[in-house]
Amino acid sequence: MYAPAGVKTSTDYPIPDAMKAWVLGDPGQLSLREKPVPVPKKAEVLVRIDAVAICATDLEIIYHGPPALIRGGLPHNKNFTPGHEYMGTVVALGPGVDEYRIGQRVTVEIHAGCGQCKRCREGMYTACHNYGLNFGEVDKGHRANGFTTDGGFCEYQVNNINTLVAIPDTMSDEEATLVVTAGTAMYGLTELGGLVAGESVVVTGPGPIGLLGVAVAKALGAQPVILTGTRDNRLAIGRKLGADHVVNVRSEDAVAAVRRLNRGKGVDYVLECSGAPNAVNEAVRMVNRGGKICLAAFPHQETPVDIAEIVRNNIYVYGIRGEGKSATHRAEAFMSQGRFEATKIHTHTFPLEDLPTAIRYAKDRIEDAIKVVVKARGVSAVHKVAAE
Repeated sequence: MYAPAGVKTSTDYPIPDAMKAWVLGDPGQLSLREKPVPVPKKAEVLVRIDAVAICATDLEIIYHGPPALIRGGLPHNKNFTPGHEYMGTVVALGPGVDEYRIGQRVTVEIHAGCGQCKRCREGMYTACHNYGLNFGEVDKGHRANGFTTDGGFCEYQVNNINTLVAIPDTMSDEEATLVVTAGTAMYGLTELGGLVAGESVVVTGPGPIGLLGVAVAKALGAQPVILTGTRDNRLAIGRKLGADHVVNVRSEDAVAAVRRLNRGKGVDYVLECSGAPNAVNEAVRMVNRGGKICLAAFPHQETPVDIAEIVRNNIYVYGIRGEGKSATHRAEAFMSQGRFEATKIHTHTFPLEDLPTAIRYAKDRIEDAIKVVVKARGVSAVHKVAAE
Protein backbone atom coordinates (compact mmCIF):
# COMPACT_ATOMS: atom_id res chain seq x y z
CA MET A 1 0.00 0.00 0.00
CA TYR A 2 1.06 3.58 -0.75
CA ALA A 3 3.29 4.88 2.06
CA PRO A 4 6.17 7.09 0.81
CA ALA A 5 8.66 8.33 3.38
CA GLY A 6 7.88 11.77 4.74
CA VAL A 7 4.38 11.87 3.20
CA LYS A 8 1.37 12.16 5.49
CA THR A 9 -1.58 9.92 4.64
CA SER A 10 -4.77 8.79 6.40
CA THR A 11 -6.51 5.45 6.74
CA ASP A 12 -9.71 7.30 5.89
CA TYR A 13 -8.38 7.72 2.35
CA PRO A 14 -6.47 4.56 1.38
CA ILE A 15 -4.25 5.08 -1.66
CA PRO A 16 -3.14 2.29 -4.02
CA ASP A 17 0.38 2.03 -5.37
CA ALA A 18 -0.86 2.11 -8.97
CA MET A 19 -3.64 3.98 -10.75
CA LYS A 20 -5.49 4.09 -14.05
CA ALA A 21 -4.26 6.84 -16.36
CA TRP A 22 -4.88 7.81 -19.97
CA VAL A 23 -1.63 8.09 -21.91
CA LEU A 24 -1.07 9.94 -25.19
CA GLY A 25 0.69 8.01 -27.96
CA ASP A 26 0.57 9.26 -31.53
CA PRO A 27 -1.58 12.34 -32.23
CA GLY A 28 -5.18 11.59 -31.30
CA GLN A 29 -4.36 8.20 -29.76
CA LEU A 30 -5.13 7.70 -26.07
CA SER A 31 -4.81 4.41 -24.21
CA LEU A 32 -5.82 3.53 -20.66
CA ARG A 33 -2.81 2.21 -18.76
CA GLU A 34 -1.52 1.68 -15.26
CA LYS A 35 0.91 4.20 -13.76
CA PRO A 36 2.44 4.51 -10.31
CA VAL A 37 0.58 6.91 -8.04
CA PRO A 38 2.81 10.02 -7.90
CA VAL A 39 4.44 11.15 -4.68
CA PRO A 40 4.08 14.72 -3.40
CA LYS A 41 7.28 16.57 -2.53
CA LYS A 42 7.84 19.71 -0.48
CA ALA A 43 4.97 22.21 -0.95
CA GLU A 44 2.89 19.60 -2.78
CA VAL A 45 -0.17 17.47 -2.06
CA LEU A 46 -1.64 14.39 -3.69
CA VAL A 47 -5.11 15.00 -5.09
CA ARG A 48 -7.56 12.15 -5.69
CA ILE A 49 -9.13 13.31 -8.91
CA ASP A 50 -12.91 13.27 -8.80
CA ALA A 51 -13.82 15.14 -12.00
CA VAL A 52 -12.10 16.71 -15.01
CA ALA A 53 -13.53 19.07 -17.62
CA ILE A 54 -12.34 18.90 -21.21
CA CYS A 55 -10.87 22.14 -22.55
CA ALA A 56 -10.30 23.11 -26.18
CA THR A 57 -6.59 23.31 -25.34
CA ASP A 58 -6.70 19.63 -24.31
CA LEU A 59 -7.91 18.84 -27.81
CA GLU A 60 -5.08 20.87 -29.34
CA ILE A 61 -2.55 18.99 -27.22
CA ILE A 62 -4.01 15.56 -27.93
CA TYR A 63 -4.26 16.04 -31.68
CA HIS A 64 -1.40 18.46 -32.42
CA GLY A 65 0.93 18.76 -29.39
CA PRO A 66 1.39 22.50 -28.68
CA PRO A 67 1.21 24.20 -26.27
CA ALA A 68 2.33 21.13 -24.31
CA LEU A 69 6.09 20.70 -23.96
CA ILE A 70 7.38 17.47 -22.42
CA ARG A 71 11.13 16.95 -21.96
CA GLY A 72 11.76 19.78 -24.40
CA GLY A 73 9.53 18.54 -27.21
CA LEU A 74 6.07 17.47 -28.29
CA PRO A 75 4.11 15.31 -25.82
CA HIS A 76 3.42 12.39 -28.14
CA ASN A 77 4.72 8.94 -27.15
CA LYS A 78 6.32 10.17 -23.94
CA ASN A 79 4.04 8.40 -21.45
CA PHE A 80 2.27 11.74 -20.97
CA THR A 81 -1.18 12.11 -19.39
CA PRO A 82 -3.05 15.25 -20.53
CA GLY A 83 -5.95 17.08 -18.84
CA HIS A 84 -5.77 20.21 -16.71
CA GLU A 85 -9.23 21.36 -15.56
CA TYR A 86 -9.68 19.00 -12.64
CA MET A 87 -10.88 18.96 -9.07
CA GLY A 88 -10.76 16.42 -6.30
CA THR A 89 -9.89 15.59 -2.71
CA VAL A 90 -6.57 16.04 -0.92
CA VAL A 91 -5.48 12.56 0.20
CA ALA A 92 -1.78 12.98 1.06
CA LEU A 93 0.46 15.84 2.18
CA GLY A 94 4.07 16.34 1.13
CA PRO A 95 6.76 17.06 3.74
CA GLY A 96 5.96 20.14 5.81
CA VAL A 97 2.59 20.88 4.21
CA ASP A 98 0.01 22.16 6.70
CA GLU A 99 -1.86 24.67 4.53
CA TYR A 100 -4.38 22.00 3.51
CA ARG A 101 -5.81 18.97 5.26
CA ILE A 102 -6.47 15.44 4.13
CA GLY A 103 -10.09 15.10 3.04
CA GLN A 104 -10.36 18.72 1.87
CA ARG A 105 -12.08 19.28 -1.49
CA VAL A 106 -10.15 21.47 -3.91
CA THR A 107 -10.09 22.58 -7.49
CA VAL A 108 -6.80 23.38 -9.13
CA GLU A 109 -5.02 25.94 -11.25
CA ILE A 110 -2.69 24.73 -13.98
CA HIS A 111 0.48 26.75 -13.45
CA ALA A 112 2.89 26.68 -10.54
CA GLY A 113 5.58 29.19 -11.39
CA CYS A 114 9.24 28.65 -10.61
CA GLY A 115 9.02 31.40 -7.97
CA GLN A 116 12.46 32.68 -8.95
CA CYS A 117 12.15 34.52 -12.26
CA LYS A 118 11.15 38.17 -12.65
CA ARG A 119 7.60 37.39 -13.75
CA CYS A 120 6.90 34.98 -10.90
CA ARG A 121 8.13 37.55 -8.41
CA GLU A 122 5.62 39.96 -9.94
CA GLY A 123 2.83 37.41 -9.50
CA MET A 124 2.68 36.60 -13.22
CA TYR A 125 3.33 32.87 -12.85
CA THR A 126 1.44 31.99 -16.05
CA ALA A 127 4.15 34.00 -17.85
CA CYS A 128 6.97 32.25 -15.97
CA HIS A 129 10.28 32.61 -17.81
CA ASN A 130 11.03 28.98 -17.01
CA TYR A 131 7.93 27.57 -18.69
CA GLY A 132 8.84 24.26 -20.26
CA LEU A 133 12.50 24.56 -19.35
CA ASN A 134 12.51 21.96 -16.57
CA PHE A 135 12.54 19.11 -19.12
CA GLY A 136 10.94 16.75 -16.63
CA GLU A 137 12.89 17.92 -13.59
CA VAL A 138 9.99 19.55 -11.79
CA ASP A 139 12.15 20.70 -8.90
CA LYS A 140 13.85 23.17 -11.22
CA GLY A 141 11.22 25.52 -12.48
CA HIS A 142 7.72 26.02 -13.74
CA ARG A 143 5.19 23.20 -13.50
CA ALA A 144 2.05 23.19 -15.61
CA ASN A 145 -0.06 20.08 -15.06
CA GLY A 146 -1.37 18.79 -18.36
CA PHE A 147 1.16 20.91 -20.29
CA THR A 148 4.71 20.31 -19.04
CA THR A 149 3.95 17.55 -16.52
CA ASP A 150 1.27 14.88 -16.24
CA GLY A 151 -2.28 16.13 -16.03
CA GLY A 152 -5.63 14.98 -14.73
CA PHE A 153 -7.04 12.28 -17.01
CA CYS A 154 -6.15 9.76 -14.30
CA GLU A 155 -7.06 8.86 -10.72
CA TYR A 156 -4.41 10.79 -8.73
CA GLN A 157 -2.14 13.75 -9.36
CA VAL A 158 0.30 15.91 -7.40
CA ASN A 159 -0.21 19.65 -7.18
CA ASN A 160 1.82 22.49 -5.72
CA ILE A 161 -0.08 24.10 -2.85
CA ASN A 162 -0.03 27.41 -4.73
CA THR A 163 -2.30 25.88 -7.37
CA LEU A 164 -5.03 24.75 -4.98
CA VAL A 165 -8.36 26.51 -4.50
CA ALA A 166 -10.49 25.27 -1.60
CA ILE A 167 -14.15 24.70 -2.48
CA PRO A 168 -17.21 24.31 -0.26
CA ASP A 169 -19.04 21.02 0.07
CA THR A 170 -22.09 22.71 -1.43
CA MET A 171 -20.30 23.03 -4.79
CA SER A 172 -20.76 20.02 -7.06
CA ASP A 173 -17.81 18.25 -8.65
CA GLU A 174 -18.94 19.39 -12.10
CA GLU A 175 -19.21 23.03 -11.07
CA ALA A 176 -15.79 22.88 -9.41
CA THR A 177 -14.16 21.87 -12.71
CA LEU A 178 -15.41 25.17 -14.17
CA VAL A 179 -13.58 27.40 -11.67
CA VAL A 180 -10.50 27.49 -13.92
CA THR A 181 -12.64 28.55 -16.91
CA ALA A 182 -14.27 31.30 -14.87
CA GLY A 183 -10.83 32.19 -13.52
CA THR A 184 -9.51 32.78 -17.03
CA ALA A 185 -12.38 35.18 -17.72
CA MET A 186 -11.75 36.84 -14.35
CA TYR A 187 -8.05 37.23 -15.19
CA GLY A 188 -8.90 38.95 -18.47
CA LEU A 189 -11.29 41.38 -16.81
CA THR A 190 -8.75 41.99 -14.04
CA GLU A 191 -6.19 43.06 -16.60
CA LEU A 192 -8.73 45.32 -18.30
CA GLY A 193 -9.61 47.17 -15.15
CA GLY A 194 -10.76 44.90 -12.36
CA LEU A 195 -13.89 46.57 -11.08
CA VAL A 196 -15.84 47.27 -14.27
CA ALA A 197 -19.05 48.43 -12.60
CA GLY A 198 -20.94 50.79 -14.87
CA GLU A 199 -18.55 50.20 -17.77
CA SER A 200 -19.60 48.72 -21.12
CA VAL A 201 -18.16 45.33 -22.07
CA VAL A 202 -18.31 43.25 -25.24
CA VAL A 203 -17.46 39.55 -25.09
CA THR A 204 -16.73 38.03 -28.50
CA GLY A 205 -17.14 34.29 -28.88
CA PRO A 206 -19.65 32.25 -26.81
CA GLY A 207 -17.36 29.34 -25.99
CA PRO A 208 -16.87 28.31 -22.36
CA ILE A 209 -14.53 31.21 -21.52
CA GLY A 210 -16.68 33.72 -23.37
CA LEU A 211 -19.89 32.58 -21.71
CA LEU A 212 -18.33 32.74 -18.26
CA GLY A 213 -16.75 36.04 -19.29
CA VAL A 214 -20.28 37.36 -19.64
CA ALA A 215 -21.18 35.99 -16.20
CA VAL A 216 -18.10 37.46 -14.52
CA ALA A 217 -18.47 40.85 -16.23
CA LYS A 218 -22.07 41.08 -15.10
CA ALA A 219 -21.17 39.99 -11.58
CA LEU A 220 -18.58 42.80 -11.56
CA GLY A 221 -21.32 45.28 -12.43
CA ALA A 222 -20.65 45.94 -16.12
CA GLN A 223 -23.45 47.67 -18.04
CA PRO A 224 -24.24 46.85 -20.76
CA VAL A 225 -22.68 43.45 -21.42
CA ILE A 226 -22.91 42.48 -25.08
CA LEU A 227 -22.12 38.97 -26.37
CA THR A 228 -21.37 38.28 -30.03
CA GLY A 229 -21.18 34.92 -31.75
CA THR A 230 -22.50 32.62 -34.46
CA ARG A 231 -24.63 30.08 -32.55
CA ASP A 232 -28.07 31.11 -31.36
CA ASN A 233 -28.24 28.36 -28.72
CA ARG A 234 -25.03 29.58 -27.09
CA LEU A 235 -26.09 33.21 -27.34
CA ALA A 236 -29.28 32.22 -25.49
CA ILE A 237 -27.17 30.72 -22.69
CA GLY A 238 -25.21 33.96 -22.64
CA ARG A 239 -28.41 35.87 -21.97
CA LYS A 240 -29.17 33.61 -19.01
CA LEU A 241 -25.67 34.25 -17.67
CA GLY A 242 -26.20 38.00 -17.73
CA ALA A 243 -25.75 39.38 -21.25
CA ASP A 244 -27.89 42.47 -21.76
CA HIS A 245 -27.70 42.05 -25.54
CA VAL A 246 -26.58 39.31 -27.92
CA VAL A 247 -25.52 39.66 -31.55
CA ASN A 248 -25.45 36.84 -34.09
CA VAL A 249 -22.66 37.98 -36.42
CA ARG A 250 -24.02 35.83 -39.22
CA SER A 251 -27.08 38.03 -39.47
CA GLU A 252 -25.72 41.51 -38.71
CA ASP A 253 -22.47 43.43 -38.68
CA ALA A 254 -20.91 43.01 -35.24
CA VAL A 255 -19.30 46.46 -35.00
CA ALA A 256 -22.42 48.32 -36.16
CA ALA A 257 -24.61 46.28 -33.82
CA VAL A 258 -22.36 46.95 -30.80
CA ARG A 259 -22.36 50.70 -31.41
CA ARG A 260 -26.12 50.70 -31.89
CA LEU A 261 -26.67 48.79 -28.66
CA ASN A 262 -24.31 51.11 -26.75
CA ARG A 263 -26.15 54.33 -27.61
CA GLY A 264 -24.14 54.95 -30.76
CA LYS A 265 -20.76 54.80 -29.03
CA GLY A 266 -17.90 52.36 -28.79
CA VAL A 267 -17.57 50.32 -25.60
CA ASP A 268 -15.02 50.60 -22.82
CA TYR A 269 -13.71 47.02 -22.96
CA VAL A 270 -13.68 44.00 -25.28
CA LEU A 271 -12.87 40.50 -24.02
CA GLU A 272 -11.96 38.56 -27.17
CA CYS A 273 -12.61 34.82 -26.78
CA SER A 274 -13.30 33.66 -30.34
CA GLY A 275 -9.87 33.45 -31.95
CA ALA A 276 -11.47 34.38 -35.28
CA PRO A 277 -9.15 35.89 -37.92
CA ASN A 278 -11.08 39.18 -37.99
CA ALA A 279 -11.71 39.36 -34.25
CA VAL A 280 -8.90 41.73 -33.28
CA ASN A 281 -9.71 44.32 -35.92
CA GLU A 282 -13.40 44.14 -35.08
CA ALA A 283 -12.56 44.61 -31.41
CA VAL A 284 -10.46 47.67 -32.29
CA ARG A 285 -13.50 49.17 -34.02
CA MET A 286 -15.85 48.29 -31.18
CA VAL A 287 -14.03 50.19 -28.42
CA ASN A 288 -14.00 53.91 -27.74
CA ARG A 289 -10.81 55.93 -27.95
CA GLY A 290 -8.68 54.96 -25.00
CA GLY A 291 -10.55 51.66 -24.69
CA LYS A 292 -9.00 48.33 -23.76
CA ILE A 293 -9.01 44.93 -25.44
CA CYS A 294 -8.05 41.61 -23.85
CA LEU A 295 -7.15 38.68 -26.12
CA ALA A 296 -7.95 35.39 -24.41
CA ALA A 297 -8.12 33.04 -27.41
CA PHE A 298 -5.47 31.30 -29.52
CA PRO A 299 -5.99 32.02 -33.26
CA HIS A 300 -5.06 29.13 -35.54
CA GLN A 301 -3.27 31.36 -38.03
CA GLU A 302 -1.30 34.59 -38.21
CA THR A 303 -3.70 37.51 -38.01
CA PRO A 304 -3.24 40.90 -39.71
CA VAL A 305 -3.97 43.78 -37.33
CA ASP A 306 -4.71 47.43 -38.13
CA ILE A 307 -1.98 48.95 -35.97
CA ALA A 308 -2.67 52.46 -37.24
CA GLU A 309 -6.23 52.30 -35.89
CA ILE A 310 -4.91 51.21 -32.52
CA VAL A 311 -2.33 53.99 -32.36
CA ARG A 312 -4.64 56.75 -33.62
CA ASN A 313 -7.21 55.92 -30.99
CA ASN A 314 -4.89 55.22 -28.07
CA ILE A 315 -6.28 51.70 -27.66
CA TYR A 316 -4.67 49.28 -25.19
CA VAL A 317 -4.32 45.60 -26.16
CA TYR A 318 -3.53 42.87 -23.62
CA GLY A 319 -2.86 39.18 -24.08
CA ILE A 320 -3.45 36.71 -21.24
CA ARG A 321 -2.36 33.13 -20.69
CA GLY A 322 -4.51 30.94 -18.49
CA GLU A 323 -5.95 31.97 -15.15
CA GLY A 324 -3.15 34.03 -13.65
CA LYS A 325 -2.80 36.38 -10.70
CA SER A 326 -4.92 34.16 -8.42
CA ALA A 327 -8.02 34.94 -10.48
CA THR A 328 -9.37 31.45 -9.77
CA HIS A 329 -9.77 32.35 -6.09
CA ARG A 330 -11.91 35.36 -7.00
CA ALA A 331 -13.92 33.32 -9.50
CA GLU A 332 -14.53 30.58 -6.93
CA ALA A 333 -15.74 33.21 -4.45
CA PHE A 334 -18.30 34.48 -6.95
CA MET A 335 -19.42 30.94 -7.76
CA SER A 336 -19.70 29.78 -4.14
CA GLN A 337 -21.69 32.95 -3.36
CA GLY A 338 -24.11 32.16 -6.18
CA ARG A 339 -23.28 35.28 -8.21
CA PHE A 340 -23.76 33.24 -11.40
CA GLU A 341 -24.56 29.65 -12.41
CA ALA A 342 -21.46 28.36 -14.15
CA THR A 343 -23.12 24.98 -14.61
CA LYS A 344 -25.24 26.44 -17.40
CA ILE A 345 -22.33 25.66 -19.72
CA HIS A 346 -21.95 22.06 -18.49
CA THR A 347 -23.73 19.79 -20.96
CA HIS A 348 -22.41 16.21 -20.65
CA THR A 349 -20.77 13.89 -18.11
CA PHE A 350 -18.96 10.61 -18.86
CA PRO A 351 -17.02 8.13 -16.74
CA LEU A 352 -13.23 8.41 -16.92
CA GLU A 353 -13.08 5.01 -18.64
CA ASP A 354 -15.04 6.50 -21.53
CA LEU A 355 -12.73 9.48 -22.10
CA PRO A 356 -12.43 8.89 -25.89
CA THR A 357 -16.20 9.27 -26.27
CA ALA A 358 -16.18 12.38 -24.08
CA ILE A 359 -13.43 13.87 -26.23
CA ARG A 360 -15.40 13.09 -29.39
CA TYR A 361 -18.43 14.90 -27.96
CA ALA A 362 -16.31 17.93 -27.09
CA LYS A 363 -14.36 17.96 -30.37
CA ASP A 364 -17.32 17.45 -32.71
CA ARG A 365 -19.82 19.37 -30.54
CA ILE A 366 -22.17 16.40 -30.58
CA GLU A 367 -25.60 17.28 -29.15
CA ASP A 368 -24.46 20.90 -28.87
CA ALA A 369 -21.83 19.92 -26.30
CA ILE A 370 -20.19 22.89 -24.60
CA LYS A 371 -18.40 21.74 -21.47
CA VAL A 372 -17.92 18.00 -21.17
CA VAL A 373 -16.86 16.51 -17.83
CA VAL A 374 -15.41 13.09 -17.05
CA LYS A 375 -15.67 11.66 -13.54
CA ALA A 376 -13.33 9.15 -11.98
CA ARG A 377 -16.07 7.87 -9.68
CA GLY A 378 -19.83 7.95 -9.35
CA VAL A 379 -20.73 7.79 -13.05
CA SER A 380 -21.45 4.51 -14.84
CA ALA A 381 -23.00 5.77 -18.07
CA VAL A 382 -23.26 8.87 -20.19
CA HIS A 383 -25.24 11.61 -18.50
CA LYS A 384 -26.50 14.47 -20.60
CA VAL A 385 -27.35 17.73 -18.90
CA ALA A 386 -29.45 20.17 -20.89
CA ALA A 387 -27.78 23.55 -20.89
CA GLU A 388 -30.80 25.69 -20.17
